[in-house]
Amino acid sequence: MKDVVVIPTYNEKENIGVLIPLIFKIIPDISVVVVDDSSPDGTADTVKNLKYQYPKLSLISRSKKDGLGRAYINAFEEVLKNKDVRTVVMMDADLSHDPKYLPELFKRSREFSVVVGSRYTTGGKTVGWELWRRVLSFLGNFYCRTITRMPVYDCTGGFNVISADLLRKIDFSKMDMSGYAFIMEIKYLLYRAGGNFYEVPITFVNRVGGESKISSHIISEGIIAPWKIKLTK
Repeated sequence: MKDVVVIPTYNEKENIGVLIPLIFKIIPDISVVVVDDSSPDGTADTVKNLKYQYPKLSLISRSKKDGLGRAYINAFEEVLKNKDVRTVVMMDADLSHDPKYLPELFKRSREFSVVVGSRYTTGGKTVGWELWRRVLSFLGNFYCRTITRMPVYDCTGGFNVISADLLRKIDFSKMDMSGYAFIMEIKYLLYRAGGNFYEVPITFVNRVGGESKISSHIISEGIIAPWKIKLTK
């Protein structure tokens, strides 16, 4: 049985070249799939070069920038074709999710079907965010949890270890959200499918290189998403 890390990228050349070696240093026998949306900065070329050093690294190249949600779904559909896959990890490329937490996340995944690297459980925190962003994220997660009743404090956190068997129960064709709203949506569907959750506290460090993907569209979608998820899923 194997564990697979899925990392969506768009213009993450300077980060992905650091992240991939860190992951394999900590867990040498893991598999990593990078899903790149035709990054103009050459992210895909960096991954291709790293593949010579890391045989368990693979690349899915997509024809255009099509959002975080579609990138993850594309990767999930490919990864889950392999019946030997035990767990699937969602992880950002910008180094905000430290690979050092992976062993603890995997340890908990033997007991729980969804393990969240959490900023908002006891012991978790964020570093490097402006006050407005900390407030926006904290209130957004409280808002989502209140509406959906999901048993998780970090509804929008993108560092998650998911049972492949549980993930196979999700109908990806019915998912239509992107950005942080996609992360809320997938967690809610996993919850409705019978997932049991555990949160491991992490320190989330704001990206050092590259540009943040947050936008007014992502924020507005996040406001509507919990109600849409609750009423239609």
